[in-house]
Amino acid sequence: MFLCRFKNIFVLTVIALFLSGCGGSKIPGLNVKDYKKKGVRLVALMPVDNKTKDANAAGALRREVLEALYFKGYPKIPLDIIDEKTAEIYKENPGPERGHIPPAVLGELLGVDAVMYCTLEKWKTSYLYVYAKTAVSATFELRSAKTGETLWSAEDKIAERHYDFTERRLEMKSRQVYEPIMQEIIRKAMSTLPAGPDSIEKLPSKKSWWRFW
Repeated sequence: MFLCRFKNIFVLTVIALFLSGCGGSKIPGLNVKDYKKKGVRLVALMPVDNKTKDANAAGALRREVLEALYFKGYPKIPLDIIDEKTAEIYKENPGPERGHIPPAVLGELLGVDAVMYCTLEKWKTSYLYVYAKTAVSATFELRSAKTGETLWSAEDKIAERHYDFTERRLEMKSRQVYEPIMQEIIRKAMSTLPAGPDSIEKLPSKKSWWRFW
């Protein structure tokens, strides 16, 4: 009887934690005051500095960021082209360290205006009986290929809590939330990045088009 009551109390506690929903902590993006004067158009997105044990997660993050940059108005530079050219610099060590090539070197090598470095800080799920917590965090930094200064930076972390009464279903739920969490982190981070030269945000409003007729 006592064990049954204890189990019920434990489950209710877990449910209370679950109902608290997702936890996120966003640090506002850092932008230089004269960003528009920097003439940033071409951005090279370097391999993700992966501090987690999931290699696939780092690749997925990089591809999502590339798409986000494109929709912010920055021309898309194929990742394979970047990797092929930078591989020559680190032939003996072609791992994630490629992401730490100085901006000036990359500017000359790739002919870009800026370089974006991303770090996947956390990609982990912790389990406790019928309760699980999935945490993802990442940082982003855009540096000038001319001066090396940081033009923009942002970081975000999200933790989502979920529960189930079987370990298998709990693991399935945990795997399913990774991608949405990653997309939300990128969305929030990129919302602080100034729009690029090809952004549709800079197009005249529908009303202003009538002035040309």
